[in-house]
Amino acid sequence: MQTLIFRTAAPYLTGLMLMFSVFVLLRGHNEPGGGFTGGLIAASAFAIHGIAFGVPAVRRALYFHPMAIAGFGLFAAAVAGLPSLLFGVPFLTGLWSSPEVFGIVVDLSTVIVFDIGVYLVVVGSFTSIALALEDREHD
Repeated sequence: MQTLIFRTAAPYLTGLMLMFSVFVLLRGHNEPGGGFTGGLIAASAFAIHGIAFGVPAVRRALYFHPMAIAGFGLFAAAVAGLPSLLFGVPFLTGLWSSPEVFGIVVDLSTVIVFDIGVYLVVVGSFTSIALALEDREHD
């Protein structure tokens, strides 16, 4: 789509959607949302950017291949389950820790690592599909 209004609004819309996707990812612990929903919003942002500026622009913006992002997300989600095995509880059982860093208590959990992994899997796979469809449309 080569309209002036869409090409002007697309970068702002993409940035806003990416920020909102991170908000939904982090909010998903206690409220509706999480890795899957946030990943869909981020993939939609990249699809909008691709429609406005073309597939090569999105590939440059991502820096990594979308399937590499998905693979790293799958690795992160699997690694999130390993600490539970070390403590003798079932795989992917959520564990929490509260270390003190520079006098500030930081709450950490394996659940957020799993959610980030799901987020990256969804972003990578759905962006890869969207880019393939957009690239094919122009052939």
